[in-house]
Amino acid sequence: MMSDLADGARAVLIVEDSENAAATLEIALLGIGGLSVLVAPSAVEALRILNGPGPAITAIVTDLNMPRMDGFELIRRVRADRRLAATPIIVVSADTDPATPERIARLGVNAFFPKPYSPAEVRRKLEQILR
Repeated sequence: MMSDLADGARAVLIVEDSENAAATLEIALLGIGGLSVLVAPSAVEALRILNGPGPAITAIVTDLNMPRMDGFELIRRVRADRRLAATPIIVVSADTDPATPERIARLGVNAFFPKPYSPAEVRRKLEQILR
């Protein structure tokens, strides 16, 4: 496992409380060569992974509407953390509030896909960002 990381293996973190949505995204993103995918069912768990000893996370794909801590708060915390501030963030969300795209743009999100989105499009966007 450690040798993979030495080869510059990249890890993306999916933060999504819906198991189906997380699984669909995971399958799509595993199509990117040399990428490992971690899944967190909540923003709280995502922060634990981001601050933990595991692989460095090179990008985050997150939902917005989650219990306990929402995606907005997760994004704020990532952007406020010097070590994580530059991590690309893609938002996938069923949030229909017309103010949401503007809100997340202000938080410094790299891309926004409203649900229903195409997992293949999310993968293409992530590939562009990681290049």
